[in-house]
Order: sequence, then structure tokens, then C-alpha cells
Amino acid sequence: MSVEAIATLPGGDVILRFTLQSNQLRARVLSFGAALQSLYLDGLSHSLVLGYDTPLSYLANPAYLGVIVGRVANRISGGQFSLDGRRYELDRNENGKTTLHGGRDGCSHRNWDVLDHGTSHVTLGLCLPDGHMGFPGKMDLTVSYRLYDTSLRVELSAQTDAPTVCNPAPHIYFNLDGRPNIDAHLLQLESDQVIPVENGIPQSGPVAASTQNLDITQPRRVPPGLDHHFCFFPHAGAPRLMATVSASGIAMEVRSTAPGLQIYDGSGLEVRGEGLNGTNYGPRAGLALEPHCWIDAPNQAWSHQAALKPGEIFHTQSEFCFQQTTPHQRIT
Repeated sequence: MSVEAIATLPGGDVILRFTLQSNQLRARVLSFGAALQSLYLDGLSHSLVLGYDTPLSYLANPAYLGVIVGRVANRISGGQFSLDGRRYELDRNENGKTTLHGGRDGCSHRNWDVLDHGTSHVTLGLCLPDGHMGFPGKMDLTVSYRLYDTSLRVELSAQTDAPTVCNPAPHIYFNLDGRPNIDAHLLQLESDQVIPVENGIPQSGPVAASTQNLDITQPRRVPPGLDHHFCFFPHAGAPRLMATVSASGIAMEVRSTAPGLQIYDGSGLEVRGEGLNGTNYGPRAGLALEPHCWIDAPNQAWSHQAALKPGEIFHTQSEFCFQQTTPHQRIT
């Protein structure tokens, strides 16, 4: 494991970069945004994830490449919610209407502290003050990236000093074959339940994915315009298989303790010359797979998923397991 000071932020803080290594994977993690900058599997010349070549590019990062988002991932309708009879007005950073990924100064746009690091792991921490982006309670967050042979494990935990809402998540874009888009990727999900949305906001609880033309329980090409939340269980639980992705002899399984999985086909990506090795990332350059609570939880019937009180610990564990295999063969 190596650690280096890689850039200086406008306020003087230093961005650190950690290089992690297992016997078959190599990852680079940045302190800013707790970002997974790159991930390489032995025998492949391309990164399996999208990232910016220059750390300071993460200061803008409108597509949230590789960062930890929160304190509440995804959208909060109306940029507000009620808790214990009190209404909280949040930073409406999406078209002035919704709160996206915790607001404009969320976890993704702050420099995290280093808590622990070793050859194959790093743990970072962040303290969000009471009232930050409108959310109640001081929240202490930690994220741990750890490599095991051919798998990457991401663990998130959080504690608060006052009742609040909490739903941080990794926001990693995957591209398994190194091509300009994910059109050749096959996706299979272990859930047939999806939340119908309009402008990213739930219109009801989970419905059969087939009614939305989104039944992906058998391998299929990634549907154009996919940006939906698939539901697995109403509560967090033991790690479970959520998704399998394959392309050109590389397969990946996604396992998580989270109740749901947001999947975005990257159709809005527009990164010119700032990707890894100066790469352009255009529409559908990567597939974002984000394990977290069901969307807009603070305003929905499933609000319990995101509720956090003093003395409780929020925790999720997600694992991304890779294997080189024959094309389109499912991992066994």
C-alpha cells in the first residue's frame, strides 16, 4: 500500500491518494469524496470503474463518479421532510426542486479524514455538523474500502447525536470491457420489484418490474435510459446477491446488505478529456450500481429504512466480486 499527497484544495487541505493491492486487484482511493478513482484486475489494461485522471476534477464531478454520496443518497422529494413533527428544509441542489445526494456540499464534495490504512484497505471518516445542508444532528461517517483477492468490499457506518435520516452509498460506475459504452454488457437482477418514478421521484411503492418493461431477472442488455431503484427487502439484512453484470469474458457479482439497488445507465455522462488517462466519457460510458435504502425514504412509507437515532449505528456492506470467465457465463 502506498499513500501520497496528490493535490492541494483551494482552502489548503491536501488530497491524499491510497493505492491498495490484493493478489489480483489494484485500487486507488482518494480522500476527497472518499472516491474510488480506479480499479484494475490483473491481466486487463483498463480500469473496471470510471474516474477522473486529475484529483481536482472531483471538485465539480456533476455525475458523482466513484464517490460516497450522502448523507442521504438519491433524491429527497421537494427538498424537505418531516421528523418527529418538525419539518426540515434542505439544500435543493437539483433544479431548485429536489435534494440530490445530500445537497451540493454532501459527502461527495468534502475531504475525508484518514482513520486507518494498510496494504489492502483504507478507512476514512467524515463529520457532518448539525444543520449541514439542512439535516438535523451531527453525523459521524466512516467508509472502508478493502480488497480480497478478486473482490472489492465497501463498508459504510454512521452515528448521530440527534434523530436524523441517513442513507450514504457508494456511487461507482463500472465498465467491464473498456469500450466507449456499456452496450455490450449483460445485466441480470435478483429482484422483480421496482419503484415507478417520475423525474426520479417515487409515484408509488414497489411494483412488478414487468409492468415498467424492466424485468431483468434474466440476462439482457442494459435498457436505454435506465435510472431506477430495484427493491429486494423492506429492511437491511444479511449480504445477498443483487446483480450480475458481464461483458467480454469479465463477470461481476454485486452483493449487499442494503434493502435496494439504484441502477443508472450513465446516459447523462459528458466528461471530455478528464477521464482516466485523458479518456472521454460520453453517454452510457459506465453503469452505476448503488446499493442503498429505497429512494426518498424520509418522505415515504419506508421511512424506517433511513431513520437513525442516537445510540444506533447505521451500517451497510457491499461487495463487488470479479471473475474472468467465458463471455456471458454467470458466476457460480
